[in-house]
Amino acid sequence: MTQVQWPTRLAPLSRQVRRSLMQVGSAALLWGLVALPGLAAPELRVAIRENTAALTVGSSTTAVVRDRNGQGLGQLPGGRSISVASENGRVRLATWLGDAFWVEPTEGGYIFIGDRWYRGRVLVTPGPNGITAVNFVDLEAYLYSVLGGEMPVSWPLEALKSQAVAARSYALYHRNRAQARPYDVASTTASQVYKGLESEAQSTRTAVDATRGQVLTHGGQVIEAVFHSSSGGYTENVEDVWQRPVPYLRAVQDYDVGAPVYQWSVSMPMGDFQRRISGVGQLVAAVPERTTPRGRVVSLRLQGNGGSRVMSGNEVRQALSLRSTLFSISVAGDMVNISGRGYGHGLGMSQWGAHNMASQGRSYRDILTHYYMGTTLAQMQ
Repeated sequence: MTQVQWPTRLAPLSRQVRRSLMQVGSAALLWGLVALPGLAAPELRVAIRENTAALTVGSSTTAVVRDRNGQGLGQLPGGRSISVASENGRVRLATWLGDAFWVEPTEGGYIFIGDRWYRGRVLVTPGPNGITAVNFVDLEAYLYSVLGGEMPVSWPLEALKSQAVAARSYALYHRNRAQARPYDVASTTASQVYKGLESEAQSTRTAVDATRGQVLTHGGQVIEAVFHSSSGGYTENVEDVWQRPVPYLRAVQDYDVGAPVYQWSVSMPMGDFQRRISGVGQLVAAVPERTTPRGRVVSLRLQGNGGSRVMSGNEVRQALSLRSTLFSISVAGDMVNISGRGYGHGLGMSQWGAHNMASQGRSYRDILTHYYMGTTLAQMQ
């Protein structure tokens, strides 16, 4: 295979990430450091960038560039970056123009995608509005990062372990249903927050390794173990929020009292409210037309001097940048005052509830049993 010289040198990993990786004695070279070898677990497809005009990829070690079918085309020297761009519905990667390209680090190296370092390899494909970069990564290695993206790494180990099992179950649930899609999960809050090496820590690796291969099942099937930050006192039955009943996502008491998002309030000038929500004019009253049994707003009638409209609670939450749909709105002069509780959809495990239960000596099994009713903790085969 030919080797092409690339002009741009990548910045090395930060000192914090290097120190974190050294704590576990990595095994693949990265500017003299070694990384963990591959783990015997399913490979997950994670969308890092989607429909972007161009992005940068690179590798910490020599990387092999392949076409979609796996045919080797050349090599990318370690520590160098390359620009990938969309060109006439195809992918331009250095001197190559094709339908898709793999960039695969050798010797257990790390892959650079966009602006972050990741484990695994990357597949870059064209799309209707640009190119998409998908990180193919070992499931357990993926979880090392997700735990740090979803939960503070300093939290109690049992809370981190409960997050590891929930995140593993969630990822596998979607992997099992994504065969017709180009990826299994996104790297954002649309799925689970995945920031690559920068969100890994010794504590996240310990929690993942301690629960390796463990998933939650119901009726013999891996569940969609959704989670959220804080419910504001009580989680919800899934059908009251998403209109589809699931036996394991039931309303239970939350132990999130004391969470910084347990109660919150927002005040905004009337003009700001009008810029965010049109068709009402100056707000006079906000009357819930339908709520869940726990008080979350399903639909809300907004009445103003310029009209009236009904919006879903989620539409209002997004328009006003609220933490949850568990809120109430009042008007005082030229100010719109909003008070609420919790952060997120209120389904499944509450992360702050898991934190508080772990702080009180409860195990990750206790936490998972509480928030995912009637489930079984199973070992992947």
